[in-house]
Amino acid sequence: MIDYIIHGIETFPAWILSACVLGITLGVSSVLTFIHLRLMRLQSGRLNLFYATSKAGHVPVVCILWVYGAAFALYLLLPASIGWRVTLIPLAHVAVLLLSVWLLIRVAKRFVHLVDRWSEKRTSLFERFVMPFFLRCLAALAPVFLLFSLFPLFVTSQEMGDVLRSLTSLLLIASVAAVLIYGVNSTERMLSERYQFNDEDFTARKVHTQITVLRKLINFLIVVLAVASMLMVFDKVRQLGASILASAGIIGVILGFAAQKVLGNLIAGIQIALTQPIQLNDAVIVEGEWGWVEELTLTFVVIRIWDLRRLVLPITYFVENPFENWTKRDKDLLGTVILYADYHLPMEPLREEAQRLAEASPLWNGRVCVVQMLEMTEHNIQIRVLVSARGGPNAFDLRCHMREGLINFIAQRYPECLPRTRVDIPLRNGRNAPDQPLVAEGHQGPATAPSQ
Repeated sequence: MIDYIIHGIETFPAWILSACVLGITLGVSSVLTFIHLRLMRLQSGRLNLFYATSKAGHVPVVCILWVYGAAFALYLLLPASIGWRVTLIPLAHVAVLLLSVWLLIRVAKRFVHLVDRWSEKRTSLFERFVMPFFLRCLAALAPVFLLFSLFPLFVTSQEMGDVLRSLTSLLLIASVAAVLIYGVNSTERMLSERYQFNDEDFTARKVHTQITVLRKLINFLIVVLAVASMLMVFDKVRQLGASILASAGIIGVILGFAAQKVLGNLIAGIQIALTQPIQLNDAVIVEGEWGWVEELTLTFVVIRIWDLRRLVLPITYFVENPFENWTKRDKDLLGTVILYADYHLPMEPLREEAQRLAEASPLWNGRVCVVQMLEMTEHNIQIRVLVSARGGPNAFDLRCHMREGLINFIAQRYPECLPRTRVDIPLRNGRNAPDQPLVAEGHQGPATAPSQ
């Protein structure tokens, strides 16, 4: 029966068979397009998975259908005398194999997107981070393994098989690298949620600093190893690399000197991450500028200065140069206010006013408020007021507030005790002589001081 059907088909002209193949392809494609348009209306509820699958797989499936349809139609239409006619079907198999991988990638990507939306609504770490990681591993590696397992069934040419094998190896290396990078980033997000970033929590700041630097370092190493592995796939590149390594005495020395700063920055970044002389959001003074650590990388540090400028410094600067860190252990700082007054200023009322001003200010942390007579000169006395605050900006604002309040207090309560300059007038016969002229009569120059 089957032989009779095949013999009957072979009796038809080639153009009729080719037209039938194209017609069947067009009909099936139209049915798939109709089903796809119907499924596009289902965007919620239990049918959302069918909507996502149809949206991801419609284009690759239609492409696969038309590749086979066009290949068989052209194969039937061309005469047997044309030599490249026999290669149409193997080429169609290779194209369909690549399109199948593309189809699987699109479906897996859409499925992963749905899982991500589902995991955002969950609370457990397993459902939020571990499950999406394993699904991404499956989505990234399954198409590659499918390509590895199927291309020997469709590819008979040795040269084409070598090309596809090299391409598959590159895709496998890239997929593994992408999965590892996603795993590192997921670990960082998981630790970031475990330790919420807070200026007051020094443990959280320490963890954030470590995971930020280590994430960038690990991702950099993954990319370098992936690129090196991709280059080693090709025999010519591997042989070239081996010959360079065998005869690269001088080149190695030159590269070593050229990469000295890069390696120094890398080692300094690791040292900063482990010893942590600075952390994210630390208040520091570097190069005479006061600001906060805004960004830490493997090569540089960004300092956000108080006037919103950014100071970018190499990471080695914080290993080789001294700098001030105002928030290494805690954020409490002492602010200094220097005042000058006359000798007759009473100190106890000034201390009471300083205490009152500190207690009335929300910037004071309640720890230190001290008024001390620091020095005295031939003209006045120097008074130092120490107040403590939480953080550099609060300490600066509190100093300004205390200075203004104490000066107003002295000016209103003890105006005669403001800084003044004393002038000693020479004495004559043990008494002051304020009415003595500064210039003697008949003398054009200044008068000399009388002898005692």
